[in-house]
Formats: sequence, C-alpha cells, structure tokens
Amino acid sequence: MQKIPANELLAGLTLAEPVSIHAVVTDSREVKPGCVFVCFPGERVDGHDFAAGAYQNGAAYIIANHPVEGVPADRTVIVPDSAKAMIRMASNYRMLFSPKMIGVTGSVGKTTTKEFCYAVLSVFGKALKTEGNQNNDIGVPNTLFRLDNDTEYAVVEMGMDHAGEIERLTRCARPSAGIITMIGVSHLENLGTRENILKAKMEICTGLPDGAPLVLNADNDLLPTADVPARLKAVWFGIDAEDADVRAVDVVTGTNGTTFKIIDKEYGTFDAAIPTAGVHTVYDALAAYAAATRLGLDAARCAAALATYQTTGMRQHIVKKGGVTFIEDCYNASPDSMRAALSVLKALPNTRKIALLGDMLELGDASEDGHRHTGEWAADAGVDQLIAYGPRSAAMADAAKAHGVVTVHCKNAEEVLQYLRQFVRPGDAVLAKASHAMGLEQLLQDFYKELPQG
Repeated sequence: MQKIPANELLAGLTLAEPVSIHAVVTDSREVKPGCVFVCFPGERVDGHDFAAGAYQNGAAYIIANHPVEGVPADRTVIVPDSAKAMIRMASNYRMLFSPKMIGVTGSVGKTTTKEFCYAVLSVFGKALKTEGNQNNDIGVPNTLFRLDNDTEYAVVEMGMDHAGEIERLTRCARPSAGIITMIGVSHLENLGTRENILKAKMEICTGLPDGAPLVLNADNDLLPTADVPARLKAVWFGIDAEDADVRAVDVVTGTNGTTFKIIDKEYGTFDAAIPTAGVHTVYDALAAYAAATRLGLDAARCAAALATYQTTGMRQHIVKKGGVTFIEDCYNASPDSMRAALSVLKALPNTRKIALLGDMLELGDASEDGHRHTGEWAADAGVDQLIAYGPRSAAMADAAKAHGVVTVHCKNAEEVLQYLRQFVRPGDAVLAKASHAMGLEQLLQDFYKELPQG
C-alpha cells in the first residue's frame, strides 16, 4: 500500500492527527507501525480482543464497533459495520489511481477468467490481480490497497452470497470494464431463483462508467435476457452463438491444452492456444480477450497472451502421481462446474476413468436435482467408477448407478481413501471435485503419500 494521509483514507471521520497510513490490516499478526487495524467480530474469533495489542504494536488507528479497553478514544474510530468501513477506505484509496481495471463476476469461472485477464494485461504493463479467493468485502479492499502509482492494469474478482454485495464491491472498485461469466445455480440457497442470481450479478453495471464494455456469455441461457443499461457497451462472447461479437471456432481440446480460432467481428481472426483442457475454459479465455480488446489493447497480442495463463490453487490442475493422472479441482463446485470437469475427464486418453465427486453446497432447493444430474453426467462422461462422498451425494450415487456406473457412496474421509486404494491403478485418470468444505484437497494429499514416488 502506498502511503496516504489518514484523513484521506478515513475521509469524513474525526481523527486525532494527520499521520500517514502505510497499511490496512485485519490480522493482528500483520500489524506494523503506521497501519490501520480493523476489528471484525466473528463466531470463533473477535478482532476486538486483539485491538489493544495492535495499538501497542504501532497501529495508528483502530476501527472498531465499540470502545476497546487499552486503546485511547482518539485512536479509535467507531463504526457500526466493519465490512462497510473496509469498503469505504478502499474506495477512498482507489480514487488516487487510474489503472485500466476489469471487474469479473459470475456463477462459475470467475477465478479462471480473472487469471486469463491477468495473463493478457501483464503483457502490456504492470498489472495487479485478486489473489486467491479474496473476492468479498474484505478481499476486494485488500486487493485495491495494493494499487500504487506504477499499476497500469488490474483485474478484480467479485463474489457474492446475497443481493446487494456486487453493487457494493463494484462501486468501490469502479472497474473500466465488466465481465459476467455465466449464470448458474450457485447461491440458490440465499437468492431463491436463477433470475435473482442474474439480477445480483448485473449489479456490476452500477460501478461501470458510461461507455464501458460489459462482456457477457452469449451461450448462457439467461444472460441474453439481461437488461443491459444503454449507457454501457454490451460485448457478447460464445462458441455456439453465431452472432456473438467474439466467438471461438475449431476448438480442439486435449490433455496438454486447447487450441481454437477467435473470430472477432471488430478486429478479425486470430489463432489461440491455452494450457487448459476443457471447452469451458475457452469461454473464460474469450471473456478475457473480449474485455482487454474493448479497453483498447492490441487484439493480436491479447490473443497470443492467452497462452501464458497459469493455473492457480486446486482448480482443474492436472498432475501425475504414481502413474495416475489426477485432475485436482477441489476449490469449489456447482452443477455447472461439475459438468464441465466431467467433460475434461471424458476427453483424457486414459483407458479407465474414475470420478471422486463430493457434496456441492449452497444449492438450496436445487441441491437434490443438482446432485442427481451430476450422477447422470458422470454416466454420459463414460466414468468407469464413481466415488460419491458426503450426505448430499447420495442422490448423485443413485442416479449414476441407475445409469450403469459402478458406484460407491462414502460417508467419511477414511472410506474415500479405502476405495481410492482399492480402485485406482497406474494408467487411470481420476477427477476429484467437490465444494471446498468437503476437504478433498487434504484427501488427495494423504493418498499421494501412499503412491509410488517419481
């Protein structure tokens, strides 16, 4: 974070003296002299309990929901909502800089699209991106606090659980262009219908300036029904939609990556190659290309830069362990992303294919149908063995069995490991996917230790 006077960062609040702020932190272990420490009350840990220690370690100001013993009143800024305070400070800080910024939201593919955007933007100058899963009321401000005078480009991922959250984040970040990857069924538990999810994702429009490009998936069933404000420039991308502004054709996908041609109505035709397997990642690459080119960046260089994409975390990362090909996709899961991941497994050349699929969370009333459809898609993908994990996955297991897939349903991690040991052999391909809370990442790491090394 670049130094900023406290009265600018905390604009509108009464402060003791105009000190310079070097950082905004929410973790007391990261406190340094001249920082602002924000207290977040939580179910297990309350940041207020660490406020006095943060002040003693040099925090210039403490943002708190109430007075804290050990912190002078003139060094305490009382706010009713810590998250809104973070957003306000980040918004004030954001106003100091003017990078070309892409905001990314959508039900599926946000992080992959963000990484493709970063790969493209980095070719043209110093770029900043959301790290990890920092896409909420704390994460987006943390990303914005990393802006400095040298930042020419940025891409900010924006997630949500409830209506109103994307509007708050986009007004804070004020992106130059927006992307909505697709409308799926994630967060139905809170929003009720896919139409409500569409409305919530369209809130990104409120933070975009007049004339800004809004990049949308033309192949999604709901997005074409969106009411795009006339003040914005809708840019449609797709594969099946022949009238899309940016389209991929001649898609060839395999273990080592995917090649395709980009047909751009505005800039022409370009060859593209991405180091990812699966047609769904072509959509993410197209979205990044479309946003970057509509911000004025050279189309040929944007298309070529897609090849520099790098996988992050446990998102469809293909690795080989003990002669087995694993698709690690343990970060999150929804019916849409399950279907996409199974298509990647299907495309692999391995003779035997095993799917370890766990519960998908936050689906609300759509949970049983989502898991049942996933079992059917596993059969369509030619899965030889399905290991279904978790209580919600019982419907997945039943559907897969009904469609002829050899299936076991596991209730705990030890059962999963037992069946992995029993079924997996050198030469197999194994897809591991579930919501992050199911802990498949650790399960895989435990299983890897049992496999021959090298």
